[in-house]
Amino acid sequence: MSDLSYSSSFYEFLKLNQGGLPIKNNKMEQIVHGTTIVAVAFAGGVVMAGDRRATMGNYVAQNDIEKVFPADDFSAIGIAGSAGIAIELVKLFQVELEHYEKIEGMPLSVEGKANRLSVLLRGNLGLALEGLAALPLYAAYDPKRESGRVFSYDITGGRYEEHDYFAVGSGSLFARASLKKMFEPDQDSNFAIKIALESIYDAAEEDSATAGPDMARNIYPVVVKVDEKGFEKIEQSQLTATLNKILAGRKNRPDGPIARHS
Repeated sequence: MSDLSYSSSFYEFLKLNQGGLPIKNNKMEQIVHGTTIVAVAFAGGVVMAGDRRATMGNYVAQNDIEKVFPADDFSAIGIAGSAGIAIELVKLFQVELEHYEKIEGMPLSVEGKANRLSVLLRGNLGLALEGLAALPLYAAYDPKRESGRVFSYDITGGRYEEHDYFAVGSGSLFARASLKKMFEPDQDSNFAIKIALESIYDAAEEDSATAGPDMARNIYPVVVKVDEKGFEKIEQSQLTATLNKILAGRKNRPDGPIARHS
């Protein structure tokens, strides 16, 4: 019997039986893509948010897709890129973390979780080089540091720890520029939620593949918070109140708020 039969890695077990990520072949023009995800640290944790639009070429494929998920009780993962592959990646990563904890009797460290996600991405490198790439954004609460941490990746599985904030997806350039303007080192979670939503709004104004909030249909960005209490999805009622303030502010200043301190 192979030694990997007792491995704490579910992914290694899966490769023995299936050969890697479960992927279905599709024509390139039929591939659905997810777009913009942002993560923002605050004092004691991290907020992650994602818009709800998925595109298929120059068409809107879906207006209410969810791209932000719990990875485990104290971390979140957001996805951009080829939606089908990315969602399978999320599911496999969730099982990978759960499997490790059941086998070893303890959870992985934050670095260990981030590294496991690198391994999963590397397993999809062949398809990524053909244009079927999935790029995650990973955020976790680290009890050793008592703070939130954010990790970005490239298609080869390269892992990079970011400081304060980051964004991935087609609107990421605009979202990061927005966050750079508004981020404050000692901000609380409510302010982190606000600037995450502001950054998605800014990205939606510049990137056609990113959607802003659709107040008429009650389709809002998915926003989650991870801190010492664990993973929490922000309720729509709280998002409604925050988005109403943002929209009211945009009537006076369409380009969005300026930094609170010069």
